[in-house]
Amino acid sequence: MHLDEKIWLFLSFGMIMGFMIFTGYQAVALGMGPPSHKETIDPQKVDETAPFDEPGIKQIAENEYEVVMTLQVFSFTPMEIEVPAGSTVHFTLTSKDVVHGFQVANTNLNAMVMPGHIQKISQKFDEPGEYLVLCNEYCGAGHQAMSTKIIVK
Repeated sequence: MHLDEKIWLFLSFGMIMGFMIFTGYQAVALGMGPPSHKETIDPQKVDETAPFDEPGIKQIAENEYEVVMTLQVFSFTPMEIEVPAGSTVHFTLTSKDVVHGFQVANTNLNAMVMPGHIQKISQKFDEPGEYLVLCNEYCGAGHQAMSTKIIVK
């Protein structure tokens, strides 16, 4: 084996090990692993199953809110969410019919919401304004009209 081959072999092995160590550090020390919520729900009985039998927003602590939301044929329930600036909002989401997306524009909040599964995500809203919420997974002929908004006062 030539010296050049040994150098490239050593460098490529070192890069692979570096990437693995970096990814492991992020997953373990920084808690950046994939979501582990494996909660399921019968998509035919969403309206009868708590907490989705009463979708909406409720305050759970000072400057902390929980939003229980269902996504269904080209709409979100509830259609509008209003919270004060500086609030942390915990979203509990499920789909009644097909795969939907939940993306809040101008934030890093983005989730895939699948029927039969419960998705939990959180976001802190510091800046007042209106945040557009879009379905970013094609869900049928009316997909382009599927949106709602979060109002931060």
